[in-house]
Amino acid sequence: MFKGLITNNVAEKVLNLFDEMKIEPDQFILSTLFNACAVLNNNRAMKTGKKLLAEMPENYRNHNTISTSAINMLMKFGDVESAETIFRSIKTKDIITYNVMMKGYVGNEMFEKALNLFQQIHLSLTNVTYTIAFNCCAKLCNDRVIKIGKELLAKMPENYRNDNKTSTSAIDMLMKFGDV
Repeated sequence: MFKGLITNNVAEKVLNLFDEMKIEPDQFILSTLFNACAVLNNNRAMKTGKKLLAEMPENYRNHNTISTSAINMLMKFGDVESAETIFRSIKTKDIITYNVMMKGYVGNEMFEKALNLFQQIHLSLTNVTYTIAFNCCAKLCNDRVIKIGKELLAKMPENYRNDNKTSTSAIDMLMKFGDV
């Protein structure tokens, strides 16, 4: 039910309903609540999200889905340092976790950090990863980035070239490079 409310842009109702229910959140509810707080990104959401994070059971702390939701929430709040702490604590990171962390850096205009993190990824890249990396390259537009962006574009699988967001971000990057 919570997830449906977030999907329908009524994240505030998720927090209201959670407050009314007075239940201990399991891993699924916790992840959904973090997502609701990220969507709302207001004082109530920050207070609720940080409280939930502080009270989160220890056995949930290395669960990728929960940790990734918490990272997303913290990045939306502008709490990069706390997001980085959680990211570093995850033993086995997946590509979604890397994507959320990179997107968080971009959202906080920390493009160099996003690109540095991108260069640490030793997993199969997704179209989202390519899109975020191209967007970083377009924002930075220096010699290092031009080299990275063009190499990345050359290595990109053909099926990602048909993805509108990915191809648009690649075109934007090339235009910023003056490579029309």
